[in-house]
Amino acid sequence: MAHKLVIVESPKKAQMIGGYLGSGYVVESSIGHIRDLPNNAADTPAKIKDKPWGRLAVDVDNGFEPHYVVPRDKKSHIAKLKKLLKDADELYLATDEDREGEAIAWHLLDELAPKNIPVKRMVFHEITKSAILAAADAPRELDMDLVEAQETRRILDRLYGYEVSPVLWRKVMSGLSAGRVQSVATRLVVDRERERMKFKVASYWDLEGTFDAGSSHEQRMFPAKLHSIDGARVARGSDFGQDGVIKKDGIVHLDRARAEALAGALQDTTYDVRSVESKPYRRSPYAPFRTTTLQQEAGRKLGMSSSVTMSVAQRLYEGGYITYMRTDSTTLSGTAIGAARDQVRELYGAEYLPDAPRTYTSKVKNAQEAHEAIRPAGDSFRTPAQTGLTGDQFRLYELIWMRTVASQMKDATGQSVSIRIGGAASTGEDAVFSASGRVITFHGFLKAYVEGTDDSGARDDQETRLPDLTEGEPVSAASIQAAGHETKPPARYTEPTLIKELEEREIGRPSTYASIMGTIVNRGYVYKKGSALVPAWLAFSVVRLLEEHFPRQISYEFTARMEDVLDDIAGGRRDRKSELAEFYFGGGEIEGLHTLVNELGDIDAKELATFPIGEGIDLRVGRYGPYVEGPTDGDGDAAPVRANVPDDLPPDELTVAKAKELLANPAGEEAVLGIHPDTGLEVVAKNGRFGPYVTEVLPEDAPKSAKPRTGSLFKSMSLDTVSLEEAVKLLSLPRVVGAGEDGEEITAQNGRYGPYLKRGTDSRSLTHEDQIFDITLDQALAIYAQPKQRGRGAATAPLKELGPDPVSGQPVVVKAGRFGEYVTDGEYNATLRKDDTVESITIERAAELLQERRDKGPAKKTAKKGAKKATKKAPTKKTTAKKATAKKATTKKAPAAKKAATKTAAKKA
Repeated sequence: MAHKLVIVESPKKAQMIGGYLGSGYVVESSIGHIRDLPNNAADTPAKIKDKPWGRLAVDVDNGFEPHYVVPRDKKSHIAKLKKLLKDADELYLATDEDREGEAIAWHLLDELAPKNIPVKRMVFHEITKSAILAAADAPRELDMDLVEAQETRRILDRLYGYEVSPVLWRKVMSGLSAGRVQSVATRLVVDRERERMKFKVASYWDLEGTFDAGSSHEQRMFPAKLHSIDGARVARGSDFGQDGVIKKDGIVHLDRARAEALAGALQDTTYDVRSVESKPYRRSPYAPFRTTTLQQEAGRKLGMSSSVTMSVAQRLYEGGYITYMRTDSTTLSGTAIGAARDQVRELYGAEYLPDAPRTYTSKVKNAQEAHEAIRPAGDSFRTPAQTGLTGDQFRLYELIWMRTVASQMKDATGQSVSIRIGGAASTGEDAVFSASGRVITFHGFLKAYVEGTDDSGARDDQETRLPDLTEGEPVSAASIQAAGHETKPPARYTEPTLIKELEEREIGRPSTYASIMGTIVNRGYVYKKGSALVPAWLAFSVVRLLEEHFPRQISYEFTARMEDVLDDIAGGRRDRKSELAEFYFGGGEIEGLHTLVNELGDIDAKELATFPIGEGIDLRVGRYGPYVEGPTDGDGDAAPVRANVPDDLPPDELTVAKAKELLANPAGEEAVLGIHPDTGLEVVAKNGRFGPYVTEVLPEDAPKSAKPRTGSLFKSMSLDTVSLEEAVKLLSLPRVVGAGEDGEEITAQNGRYGPYLKRGTDSRSLTHEDQIFDITLDQALAIYAQPKQRGRGAATAPLKELGPDPVSGQPVVVKAGRFGEYVTDGEYNATLRKDDTVESITIERAAELLQERRDKGPAKKTAKKGAKKATKKAPTKKTTAKKATAKKATTKKAPAAKKAATKTAAKKA
């Protein structure tokens, strides 16, 4: 039977939309992208492999024409879609409403090549029955300007990545990658660490007092800080520069001695109120969420990474709970405003509802106001309790719901008060203290929602009450104490603050930020210390090369301007080919990427990887990681002293003192512990690549096949304190615990991944290193009596249960594996990172690790030898027909038809 074929991206959306459209429609998913530029040589079509630009799969000499391929794992699905299309009388391309969704729709159109049937573009911003039916009744044409903009972005990223990455392989380290926005994001993190490395701590003192307003005031006691001495303001943290010096003249810098002396001189002082300033306080609601503000707030309040936030939001969208989650608009539709106002009236009362609806205009440059903000779906909102959601989906929906409802509530109002209190010290100095307070008389929208903060600043709903004082009124000091402070370096970026910085600089697009965060971490350029993003020394080398040899491409301003160019292409105001030509080939005084790559000149790889620490000590980025190198005390022929730098030591903590500490006990350096009482061999302690260990020194005439016994130090031991007795115990391992009933020997050992028991090929983990020497045979047999912890035996017993995964919905547990602890949802496994522990891991962190694993795709399976190739070459006639039919499919809209015809005439392979 004839039907209308509707194609969306995901199976979940297809299921939901199919239920709304009913009979007469067949809804199928494309399962994401169905076509892209080839990712490797194996996927590159034979006809372009020998072209000068074949590696890029972009014909840079012919209008930057891209050559797309259908991935091998999508070919069977394309065949399924074509089969469904044969019986269809209409085709609806219902992919997402952003540029990427528009491009997917065009790829589907070009690849399926429908014949003699209408092709319609169906768009919606929420998956509700009314929205889907309305979208089906009012389709539009394919917007080829949006397609052009998305294609331009894809080609730009391909040119940048495929041209610059090989330079990194040759001059920094093999396997590295460069990205047009990814590299700039890495530079931001590196620049912040450079600021921290240059930062010099400054100490300063002030006085903190507790004052008594007297028994006539209900609020008697209140705090105040020293503000000025003899009219000169006392220094605070913000007055110091990066060099630790006060930036302005006329500011009093108190040290400890002077602060304590002044505190003593003020003990018997009488004080009076010098001034009272009161002004109205008013705070308006926050705009509804857009992509970046949702990522930031979910990170601050829920501890979700940007990738987890977007994964959870995707599930909420596909389930019909929220509107589309990739948007830079803060606009709400009229029905959404009405729904929010209804809930304000029902839940908080009419006194919290403003007379007129609130409207918001996005401050984001080139925001697409036709799109809506992220909000609960539908013409009436479900409260979080009414959704039936659980876990992260419930928490994120609740956040979105609260923000949306609060956006239609009245302002919070109150009073802000500033009081100055003065008195003369016994030394004759005039000291003035200041106190600030705030009272909220009407909470307004704060009843529903309070935004999180990236720093320790006061929250919007925080109140500090002060007594109702008048000018000239006397007060007394209950206590005056000197307080010392130190300035702090600029805070490292977290995911929320880095996303905020990228957006403020207009670098990248909201939909790309989550993948950027994941990429810079997965590539090893950045690692997390708590929530802070710390750059690896490798990132310093990469950024240095880019700054010195690709200054335009790594510049913040240039990267931001490229977003304007893409916006102009999307609006039909710029030509794709000319912009790509300028980027790649240059023009006038602008050097293009192609010229830069091919005329690099000499690059000193050693210099790129060397960073002076001080006193002749250098940090070098080596093939196996960073290490410090210091001068020798011997002659010029002596090899320099080297020591590995711990992977988790942040760059700003590698001071000269720390470098000397590392050099004092470098890798390969031996500390003689004594003579082994049984073997008579010398026992030494060393620091190796995989940590400290002890070993025996074999005699010079020992046979080459002889190997010295070694033993890794326990975590509770250190090279500085390990004794000969402890070393002898370590060298005695593995320890024979005993034999089971079958006579097979059980040993206790210490391995790279911790202590364990071994019986034949069956290993079982121990919980503590001390068990290696203390565990009895009965205890060992009891452990072996439990179900096998890994391998092909019984299911692994979890070390910790975390809750349901936000993507798969399956329970996530922590397990012990052969290569360490890992999290799993039953389908995907993700190894814990160096900063993760079984005790500290949360469901949010586990979901983030699992999402990173999913993004890499399923594990590749090794093909069996002798397997016959099943692929066949597509006949040329079929390709020609596809081109011709693709032309016919877009004839309804003249501009779109013209561009589509141009594209399809030079068919993407």
